[in-house]
Amino acid sequence: MNIVAFAVCFSNKLLFAVLYFISFACDALDGWFARKFNQVSTFGAVLDMITDRVSTACLLTILSQLYRPGMIFLSLLGLDIASHWLQMYSTFLSGKTSHKDVKDKSSWLLRAYYKHRPFMAYCCVGSEVLYIILFLLHEDQSESVVTVCLDVMKANLVLALPLSLSLFGCAIKQAVNVIQMKTAADVCVLYDMQRKEKP
Repeated sequence: MNIVAFAVCFSNKLLFAVLYFISFACDALDGWFARKFNQVSTFGAVLDMITDRVSTACLLTILSQLYRPGMIFLSLLGLDIASHWLQMYSTFLSGKTSHKDVKDKSSWLLRAYYKHRPFMAYCCVGSEVLYIILFLLHEDQSESVVTVCLDVMKANLVLALPLSLSLFGCAIKQAVNVIQMKTAADVCVLYDMQRKEKP
């Protein structure tokens, strides 16, 4: 579905948004069904994360070309990939079965994010909805993403609420990504230190 969505993204923005969001919703549902019917696998978890990252990466790359400064979106892309890759890698190093197992992590926000599925869903949906809204709002190549957001907040109350809610969810998700990247990197460093200490 995302392949079709990105194929038509510049010729039919609304169709792109609908297909992208349906694909995102189906991605959430397949994980739920896998858990419900005891069909969870390591391959499925890794494949799920890869498809999530690729979809988001494609949209962030497009947004980086539509808005100024584009580096905002490329930075979000780099943070998303780095934090999730480090989290998966540190999970395997520590012998855990899921990258969502963060019970021993010191950050309350990271634990809350992975422990409370509705909170995690709000942050993830908020991020994706924000990106879709920004894609739909784009009109001029030289637009600043900050200016567009501020103009919408002032001029359109109907869009201001979903934009504000999604912006807040996205901000929390980025904070979680930074914390996740730091704690996962710490696990990798600790693993290396422990290996060097062994005779």
